[in-house]
Amino acid sequence: MGNMTSVEGPLVIAIDSSTQSTKAIVVDIAGNVVAEAKHLIPLLTPHMDFYEHDPALWWQTTRDSIADAVAKLTQVDRDRIKAIGITHQRESFAPFREDGTPLANGILWLDGRAVDQIARYGSAHLHELSGKPAGVTPAIYKMAWVKEHHPELFEKADRVAEVHAAIAFHLTGEWVTSQAAADSLGLFDIKKRDWSDELLAIAGVRREQMPRLVPPATSMGVLRPELAIEWRIPTVEVIAGLGDGQAAGIGAAAVDPGIGYLNMGTAVNAGIESSHYVYDPAFRTHVSGIPGSYVMEVLQSSGSYLADWVRNTFADPDNPGSCDVVRDTEKAAHVAPGCDGLITLPYWNAVQSPYWDAKARGVVVGWRGTHTRAHFYRSTLESIGFEMRRNLDYLEKAGGERIRELRIMGGGTRSELWRQIMADIIGVPLVVCSVDEVSAFGAAVLAMAGIGAHGAPLPDGAPDVAGAAKAMARFGETVEPNQGLRERYKEIGAIQAKIYPQMKEIFAELDDVVRKHDAS
Repeated sequence: MGNMTSVEGPLVIAIDSSTQSTKAIVVDIAGNVVAEAKHLIPLLTPHMDFYEHDPALWWQTTRDSIADAVAKLTQVDRDRIKAIGITHQRESFAPFREDGTPLANGILWLDGRAVDQIARYGSAHLHELSGKPAGVTPAIYKMAWVKEHHPELFEKADRVAEVHAAIAFHLTGEWVTSQAAADSLGLFDIKKRDWSDELLAIAGVRREQMPRLVPPATSMGVLRPELAIEWRIPTVEVIAGLGDGQAAGIGAAAVDPGIGYLNMGTAVNAGIESSHYVYDPAFRTHVSGIPGSYVMEVLQSSGSYLADWVRNTFADPDNPGSCDVVRDTEKAAHVAPGCDGLITLPYWNAVQSPYWDAKARGVVVGWRGTHTRAHFYRSTLESIGFEMRRNLDYLEKAGGERIRELRIMGGGTRSELWRQIMADIIGVPLVVCSVDEVSAFGAAVLAMAGIGAHGAPLPDGAPDVAGAAKAMARFGETVEPNQGLRERYKEIGAIQAKIYPQMKEIFAELDDVVRKHDAS
């Protein structure tokens, strides 16, 4: 930070507009983050399962974060800024007027209002066409909800856009976005990398309402002159970015065969690059930040959220010190691997990969009177590892190559215990990314590639995103797996894998009962 910048070469600004905030970082050609700023976005929950933003804040927090970040630079360094890159919270969208004025709150990726639409429209055909399995996150089902409950919004809207497109409009004055950003809405014919008329019809929007598409790491236009004057920077290129999940993989330079990324955050997701489109019911596929490529991605919604839930829910309410993460981790570290037969199915927020079952629930099997809160906490951490190992098996089978190494990021990487458990269960080295805002960093990589900062384009004329990623990525320690424990965990994981198939019908019956009484 601060004085670590290279004294020569270009700088880029990268924006990451996420569920909780918008961050701006300034990065140099060597991968040093030389300035950063952040502004929070309030999460709106007007009804049960409704999660929204004021879309005006997508731009306002971007504008303020860029202003605050570049204010930390000298004018000499401001003059070195050559591009702006963008990453964003995937699947979130809002209706807009042509001038960028929002017509309603934006509906976010975690919003759960469209259960009926998922059941009605979701199918293997739509998954294969779009790359997105039916579930809570793809925008298409929530757009169908708007079409059915508030049709006037789409009728009045000049534009319907994801967060990346909304920010790009305010930066350039053009309704334009990246293929690797808009893809997450679930409205793409992903092989053609274009809007699908069939999917647009389900969503209730028209092709002319959608932003113009460009490949990732290419120019979407130049910065509006009045913004360049406001920030005292040149009228730079605004480079097409990508969704925050793919951006994390690029920021970790997980761009070669056998190298994947693993985000140990509130949710846990992992992915690998693919040179061609692969459809599989077990995972979802996105357009990659590398032009012409794809990302095969698995998702588990219960990550550090679930670990924190266990610790907080079962703490002593009369003893504030009973929920201390350091103490809880120390106690869990003294519990034997396998937790003396306590096994958890971590579906507190349903299950995504590989079952995509919104009715699934959490299960704990094997309680004895000798088990403690520490056993439950460790069992939760282990269960997330079992699920990830099983999901990685699907990725390896589809990709035709074993994963040799995972680049890890997210708040969970700060837990030495969880890192080691994950390594022992997965059975491959975990390399810690040393950049905090790794998704924003991925957008910076695309911005550098877009201006050719690390060399000429590839023979096909596409920007060399992979080359830029390898030149810029920064890493910390490597967590090596204990292969002896790996064999022990295989046995326990095989038992854990049997729980969901035997509980699936019970989950469905329980859901029917809950819905019946909720409706009464």
